[in-house]
Amino acid sequence: MKSLDSKIKKSFEKDKIKSLSETLDESFSRPITTPLEIKEIINHKGHDTAFVLGNGINRFYSKENLSWEQLLLSLWNKHTSAKIHQKKIFNGISFTEFYDAIDIQNTNKDNFDTTIQKEVKSKMQHWEPNLKQNLILNKIREFDSPILTTNFDDLIPKSLSLNFYKMETKGFTDFYPWSCYYSDSKIFDPLAGFGVWYINGMINYHRSIKLGLSQYMGNVERVRKLLHNNRENIYFDGKNRNNWAGYLTWLNIIFNKSLFILGLGLEENEVFFRWLLIERAKYFKKFPKRKKEGWYITVRDNTDINFLGKKFFLESVGLKVLEVSDYETELVEIWE
Repeated sequence: MKSLDSKIKKSFEKDKIKSLSETLDESFSRPITTPLEIKEIINHKGHDTAFVLGNGINRFYSKENLSWEQLLLSLWNKHTSAKIHQKKIFNGISFTEFYDAIDIQNTNKDNFDTTIQKEVKSKMQHWEPNLKQNLILNKIREFDSPILTTNFDDLIPKSLSLNFYKMETKGFTDFYPWSCYYSDSKIFDPLAGFGVWYINGMINYHRSIKLGLSQYMGNVERVRKLLHNNRENIYFDGKNRNNWAGYLTWLNIIFNKSLFILGLGLEENEVFFRWLLIERAKYFKKFPKRKKEGWYITVRDNTDINFLGKKFFLESVGLKVLEVSDYETELVEIWE
C-alpha cells in the first residue's frame, strides 16, 4: 500500500511539473507584439494617455548611470561594517526591504534617513542625459501628454531644457511635492498639458526621495487619505468629487488618463506604484464609465520564471501586456 501511495504521489508531482512546463511553453510561444501594432496604439491613444517612464530609459541611453541595485549596494557597503559588505542583492529580498536593512544597521544614528537622501541627491544631480532619448520625449510632447516617472533624477527635464513649476503652495510639504512638475510653460491642470511628474520623489527636495518600504508606506497612507477620506473604507469619498484634494497633483493623472508604461521592471519592489494600480482598478470597477486603458511594454525573456505572475497581476489591474523582442524595439523603433 505504501508503495502504491508513493507511485501515486510521484505521478501527481510529475503531472504538476509537466503542467507548469506546458504553461510556460504556451506563454512564451505567443506571437511578439509588432512595432507597427504598438505604434498604432501610441498614435491613436497618445493624446489621452500618460506615459510612465522608469529607469530603463536611463540605462539604455546613458550607460554610466547607476542601476537601482548598484545604488543600494554602494549605500550598504558605505554604511555597514566591512564584515557584512555585499556584492549583489540576492533573490528573496526586495530593493525597498534592502534599504530598510541598511536603515536598521544605522538606527541609532541621528537623521540617518536624511543623510542617505542627501547622498542620493548628490550622486544624481550631476548626471547628464543622452539627448538621443529625446526621440521618445519629443513624441510624447507632441501629444501634449504628461509624463510620470518613477525616477528621482532630473535627466528628462535636462534633456528637454524644461522649467520647474509648483502648481499649488497651500499646504505644500517637501516630503510630498506631488504638485511640482517640469514643463515648457506653466499649466493649470495636470490633465491638460505636457509636464514631467515625479511619483517616488525628486532630487529638488531630498526629503521626498523614498527608498525603503517603511517610507513608501507613508506614501500609501497619504494617498489613502486623499482618495477615501476615511482610511478604513475604499469608497473613494475623497476622489469622487470635483476639485478633490489630489486634483492638482500627479494622482489626478493616474486616475483620469490611460497609462502607457515603459522602461520599468514593475517587479515586486515597486510596491507604491503597484498599489496605485490596484487602487486605480478598484476605482474603475466602482465607476466603470470612468474607466481608462493601460499598456505595459516589456522585452520577452524566456528565462524569467516570474513573468507569468507579473503578467497575471498586470492584467488583473487592467493593463495589456505588450511583449517585444528587444530593447531597441521598445526604446527606439516604435518611436520613430
